[in-house]
Amino acid sequence: MSPLADDPARFVEDALEGFVDLYRDQVRLVPGGVVRAVPAPRSQVAVVVGGGSGHYPAFCGVVGPGLAHGAVVGNVFTSPSTADAVSVGAAAAGDAGVLMITGNYAGDVMNFTLARDELRRRGVDAHFLVVTDDVASAPADEVDKRRGIAGDLVVFKAAGAAAAEGASLDEVVAAAEHANARTRTLGVAFDGCTLPGADAPLFTVPDGVFGLGVGIHGEPGIGEVPACTASELAGLLVDRLLQERPEGAGPRVAVLLNGLGRTKYEELFVLWRAVRARLDAAGLEVVQPDVGELVTSLDMAGCSLTLVWLDEDLERWWTAPAQTPAYRKGALPAASDAAGAGDAGRDAAVDDAWPTAPSVDDAGPRVVDDADAAEAAVVVAALHRVAAVLGDLETRLGRLDAVAGDGDHGRGMLRGSRAAADAADAAAQAGHGAVACLQDAGHAWADRAGGTSGVLWGAGLAAAADALAARPVGDTTARVATAVRAGVDAVATLGKARPGDKTMLDSGEPLAAAFEAAAAAGDALDAAWTDALAAGRTAAAATADLRPQVGRARPLAERSLGTPDPGAVSLVAVLAAAAGRDPHEGVAADVLPAAPAHDDEAGATGGTDTHEGEQR
Repeated sequence: MSPLADDPARFVEDALEGFVDLYRDQVRLVPGGVVRAVPAPRSQVAVVVGGGSGHYPAFCGVVGPGLAHGAVVGNVFTSPSTADAVSVGAAAAGDAGVLMITGNYAGDVMNFTLARDELRRRGVDAHFLVVTDDVASAPADEVDKRRGIAGDLVVFKAAGAAAAEGASLDEVVAAAEHANARTRTLGVAFDGCTLPGADAPLFTVPDGVFGLGVGIHGEPGIGEVPACTASELAGLLVDRLLQERPEGAGPRVAVLLNGLGRTKYEELFVLWRAVRARLDAAGLEVVQPDVGELVTSLDMAGCSLTLVWLDEDLERWWTAPAQTPAYRKGALPAASDAAGAGDAGRDAAVDDAWPTAPSVDDAGPRVVDDADAAEAAVVVAALHRVAAVLGDLETRLGRLDAVAGDGDHGRGMLRGSRAAADAADAAAQAGHGAVACLQDAGHAWADRAGGTSGVLWGAGLAAAADALAARPVGDTTARVATAVRAGVDAVATLGKARPGDKTMLDSGEPLAAAFEAAAAAGDALDAAWTDALAAGRTAAAATADLRPQVGRARPLAERSLGTPDPGAVSLVAVLAAAAGRDPHEGVAADVLPAAPAHDDEAGATGGTDTHEGEQR
């Protein structure tokens, strides 16, 4: 990764500011991302795309006429938060509704689904769709489990073109679904990518092989193939994609040969020469191919090939003009340059639609007695201990996550916990009780961390707050047990995971059950914590024997065998810290990887602003 960063923790913010300044005639900054500088007519369906940073030109680089109306921008390789998606969706939407599109990653699915629901509550007709083009990440009979990679651009393009034609929201959704069903991609890596500020790549590819079936979030390939020539690689990629030719598909195809960040254009041209020959030999007619960096993975060395089997509609949408900062096709009619410019008051209306952070004055009930004030102080102190412990464990959690994920779990947890502690502190200073402190902490954790673990921890804290509100102050062991159970149940409901799926629930469920048993037996709080944390610690260690069934680590299930789940481990560490126990002394240390002797705390996360692992 280039050393061009002032502060790796602000890499995304600084890059976005530079991008918006460069293309201020085309895009403008809104909370959570960017929208078109000149809005489309209010009668046009808005297409909002999004995901983590590190993929430029996706996602903010494709905002403009003929393509997206807005882009939600998360941290590096991290799903944006629900609040950010709501903000950009509201800013981009006119009167015809909004279609939100992301790749099929657990954090994106959770946050954008919640954003869709919130937009609907605000009166915006909203729909959400995921892209599933990666043939390596699941078999053909489980397409709904596949990742979205370079095929994102194809689906964005079809939706944007249909919207520009004046299609209704249902018709734009159908166009996107049709494009997704006809799009297939396979990627290959020659070397891994390095997060901003890190001193080593997330993975390396051994000499003499290529990593086959890579994602776009720094994941290693699903498998390996012997290193080969451009012609041999072209044959491998084309032949694999032709195996999934849709029934009844004609000979005309759109093709994307995508560089993942470090592979030079000249190399892509050499490979394209071989790909084109292979496609010609298969009797396919190539329509307006694109070769270059389209959906990248920071500085990963590698490429991907995408085939889109065209019909009349898809070909029209694929060849339709588009003009964005990073992607252009054809020529737009001159009148479109001023589209929407006559919408008086549009900017003011959009500004009014931006959501704002909840004020502590609305956060919940104010302190009513000394016991409530004391409980609020306990919550604030616990959250600050959690943030401190996660700061200590950041690098080691990142290394744990990097085994089968993207090495970001430690940083995502740290970002979320710090924001939660600060929000709870502010609520307490404003005179609110423990319930309001936890409510604000949950909102802040979800908003600042983003991604899967962010939204899950946010939901868990909010549910714990509701449980506290439902029980009067007193009977401390039962009160805490009820809050822990509510938090774990909320995570299970939102994450749609079960014990055995190799997620945070695998330690959370036995921990909550042990706490409930201790409370039912009338144990004191200290003894209840001891039993619960012991159960959680044992369960977290046992996840080493599990294969992940959901989330970003699922395609690399075999690689994760022998390694505990980072989310299960960090949950025990968080609750140990909340209880005032030391996670380094017997709670989570036995399942955390030891830091190497040369570890300078850059590690897998490099102390950067990245994100958490998916569905941990």
